[in-house]
Amino acid sequence: MKPHPPPPPPPGSRGWGGGATGRRRAFACALAGAALALALLCLFHGAAFGPTLRRPRLRLRASQVQAQAPLPAGLALSSLPVCDARHSELIPCLDRGLHHQLRLRLNLSLMEHYERHCPPAPRRLNCLIPPPDGYLVPIRWPRSRDEVWTANIPHTHLASEKSDQRWMVVNGDKINFPGGGTHFHYGADKYIVNLAQMLGFPNDKLNNEGNIRNVLDVGCGVASFGAYLLPLDIIAMSLAPNDVHENQIQFALERGIPSTLGVLGTRRLPYPSRSFELAHCSRCRIDWLQRDGILLLEVDRVLRPGGYFVYSSPEAYAHRDPVNRKIWKQMSNLAQRMCWKIASKEGQTVIWVKPLTNGCYMRREPRALPPMCGHDDDPDAAWNVLMKACITPYSKRVNKVKGSELLPWPQRLTAPPPRLEEIGISSKNFTEDNKIWNSRVAQYWKLMKSEIQKYSFRNVMDMNANLGGFAASLRKKDVWVMNVVPFMESGKLKIIYDRGLIGTIHNWCESFSTYPRTYDLLHAWLLFSEMENQGCGLEDLLIEMDRIMRPHGYAIIRDKAAVIDYIKKLLHALRWDDWSSEVKPKRDALSSGDERVLIVRKKLWDQAAQAAS
Repeated sequence: MKPHPPPPPPPGSRGWGGGATGRRRAFACALAGAALALALLCLFHGAAFGPTLRRPRLRLRASQVQAQAPLPAGLALSSLPVCDARHSELIPCLDRGLHHQLRLRLNLSLMEHYERHCPPAPRRLNCLIPPPDGYLVPIRWPRSRDEVWTANIPHTHLASEKSDQRWMVVNGDKINFPGGGTHFHYGADKYIVNLAQMLGFPNDKLNNEGNIRNVLDVGCGVASFGAYLLPLDIIAMSLAPNDVHENQIQFALERGIPSTLGVLGTRRLPYPSRSFELAHCSRCRIDWLQRDGILLLEVDRVLRPGGYFVYSSPEAYAHRDPVNRKIWKQMSNLAQRMCWKIASKEGQTVIWVKPLTNGCYMRREPRALPPMCGHDDDPDAAWNVLMKACITPYSKRVNKVKGSELLPWPQRLTAPPPRLEEIGISSKNFTEDNKIWNSRVAQYWKLMKSEIQKYSFRNVMDMNANLGGFAASLRKKDVWVMNVVPFMESGKLKIIYDRGLIGTIHNWCESFSTYPRTYDLLHAWLLFSEMENQGCGLEDLLIEMDRIMRPHGYAIIRDKAAVIDYIKKLLHALRWDDWSSEVKPKRDALSSGDERVLIVRKKLWDQAAQAAS
């Protein structure tokens, strides 16, 4: 069960850019001073501040904004500055312009420039990210799988660059996605059927009767592979960096396909060990042989016992080329030393399978490479942890039972996962958690019933996911959920993956690795209270939520009454006052003190008003 959060921090605790209390007091002083200065100017200039005068857009960096202080009782903040239009696609922790400004010495060959490097406090933007000119409410799922508005992601270079591979096609005010890819020009659906046939799965379905549920697709392009896995009840974490194809994940999220920004570089992927039944690389342009095979060993870490690695690349078939032939020989040798076996090889694709037990590892020659990871290595530690060029052995339990012990999907969603005992949670508490979240979600939807339609939500984020109960309660709705587990409780993410859900580890004192305007619904349970306990600024988190949330998107905030009261004072400034509802929920076993539920909807910005702001 989720523990009660500790009491609020003492005055002067530290936030993103300094003490949370000090920030708020300074902001209140700055606000009062600005109001006085404006009043004096109005008296002096008279009609010069009439409505016909266009004010220049405020370009404000964190170094120019005083830290925010608690608003006096009864006073609500009327506005927040709007960032310059050039920041409309800003991802603060993946901003390569910042790398140059800070003169970071990053190893490009190791992809460090595609990893997270968050701005220091003086360089953070304390302003709202504007949408691009002409932005429209996104096309709703399931139509969005095949088409999006050009105005929302005005980048068409991928369409011309990948025209022969049918990634995407520009058709006037829309961009269409035919379902093609670098190695499946005739459609991802046919490619997926072929993979199932190669593995001999029943009915040519890659889900293997529910035994393949979680997939990792590295170098995913616009995520068409993941899109066509969804009808099979397979959910893929489609992963790609913002590289030369920098908008590929933005397109994937606009389409409503589970995806995230990330790279196989120097740090472990933010997922626990044994999370995926299958990993996929289709011409992903990754050098799997570098640094003693460290990147392939990272894939091995996150694969479940008996998991598959699907590799579609010229090295697997173009053996007339001496370079490809050499790479294939070396990669085959590496896979063999990792105890992977070829399950099937046909045409352009080879599929390796990971062993079920430690038997093969134990039979290797002494000092064989790659080595086994040491006993002091935690294979589930994945937040800002460097990769290791070693093989992660199975626990005694996994080795004994010869597998993960997971039930097929969808039974695994509600069955207590075997790894519960590793985080000290009983099956009884897990079952109770499911019941509570079913009740909570039913109440949330009842509150929103008059405002939402069947496809109002597609991309959903649970910002403090605990055991994944919120996401599990949404199974019958046509949505997918990014379950975010705070890095202090990272052990819980393995439970979420064992339930057949997906998610990531994160520190909410930093910006999330996604494009602006990518989620329809954000759910934050006790997150603000926990951020206060860490000394992080609530206003920073609200501005980050606004960056992530789509216009006409919703936020469900469940927290202490004092936190909710404070957030309500900022709704107009955030432009989250399109619609709202507040209720005191029924107490349950997860409740912490005097909780309130606040549900808000973000406005679709008026472009003319935005330009004048």
